[in-house]
Amino acid sequence: MPGASTNIADTDPRNREAATTLPVYGQLPFVPESASGCDILTSDGRRLLDLYGGHAVAALGYGHPRLVKAISEQSACLLFQSNAVALEVRARAAEKLTAIAPDDLSRVFFVNSGAEANENALRMACVVTQRKKVLAITQGFHGRTAAAGAVTWNSQKWYGFPRLPFDVDFIPRDDCDAAEKMIDKNVAAVIVEPVQGVAGAYDLSHDFMTALRDCTRRHGVLLIADEVQSGMGRSGQYFAVQAHRITPDILTTAKALGGGIPCGALLCNEDIAAHFGPGDLGTTFGGGPVAAAAINIVIDTIESENLLQNVRARETQIRQQCIIGPVLKIQGMGLLLGLVCDRPAVEVRDALLENDILTGTSGDPSVLRILAPLILESAHVDRLAQALGSLAPGNNKRPQ
Repeated sequence: MPGASTNIADTDPRNREAATTLPVYGQLPFVPESASGCDILTSDGRRLLDLYGGHAVAALGYGHPRLVKAISEQSACLLFQSNAVALEVRARAAEKLTAIAPDDLSRVFFVNSGAEANENALRMACVVTQRKKVLAITQGFHGRTAAAGAVTWNSQKWYGFPRLPFDVDFIPRDDCDAAEKMIDKNVAAVIVEPVQGVAGAYDLSHDFMTALRDCTRRHGVLLIADEVQSGMGRSGQYFAVQAHRITPDILTTAKALGGGIPCGALLCNEDIAAHFGPGDLGTTFGGGPVAAAAINIVIDTIESENLLQNVRARETQIRQQCIIGPVLKIQGMGLLLGLVCDRPAVEVRDALLENDILTGTSGDPSVLRILAPLILESAHVDRLAQALGSLAPGNNKRPQ
């Protein structure tokens, strides 16, 4: 059958996308035309305060001059070369990334996305331990590829593959006793998001994170920290595990890593790296020169502009000012925050959008997510608090 017809005279990209792309995304009712700082300018002339950052990607906001310059200069100099040759820009990116990572994570494998990073982390864990079972945490999300999807909570609704690549079970989140019982010598790895992003920016307890590290170490199980969403300064630390003073065996990160350029990375220790040689892992585009240039500038800018301190200050401000109107409490870390509401979060999101403030929902229908750029300003939080305060509180009960 021929494909769907497209009216080429239609100037609305929403209609043209609907006619030509798979209908797998629910899209918001505006079309971005340009963006600067924390603001999105739409095709109909609105200026939106973006507190969602493209799913936590826009670490430096939009149009940051250092990032734009680095991408432009690298593109003009060397747009692409594969991992078959060494690159100075890639070497610098690896050095900078390991320097900010938890101690002992001294080796990097660059990839293209968070799902790809998690996919490789899980495969590496099975290779290193020669075990066939992986544990994840209830409510967690790790991606939509075969292995990453297998350890994503409730993925059976969309998984699609005829079988799982390994045995999978889920530890109830924040249940230290369950972790103690379930982690044993048959388990290859435990994969955990220190802050469960899709689940509503739910920050796992320090006791639970410590229990996972202790139990995995005792049984020779690898601990994989999925910091795809919480990493690169979003938690107020470079990585959220650093707030728990924990070093995982493998750490994955993506999203904010390139400030908008697609890229991801897996970090591991020397003992794990020793199991892999030429041909054991691979990627065409991972660690490409433009991505590497972006990673370098994101790390440099977080440091030079004191963005970790800014994230912590803005988190404190949000917690102090934004339990107001429909918001009952706030969970999460840094600028990965979940505002627990007294009504469906989609209603709060839509009301804020009418006030030209963009936020996001989550897998928890009552939790509104804040994933703002790390450059967020105090005045932006004041504006959010004022808008929330204009929404009358409901029944003060969390919706089921």
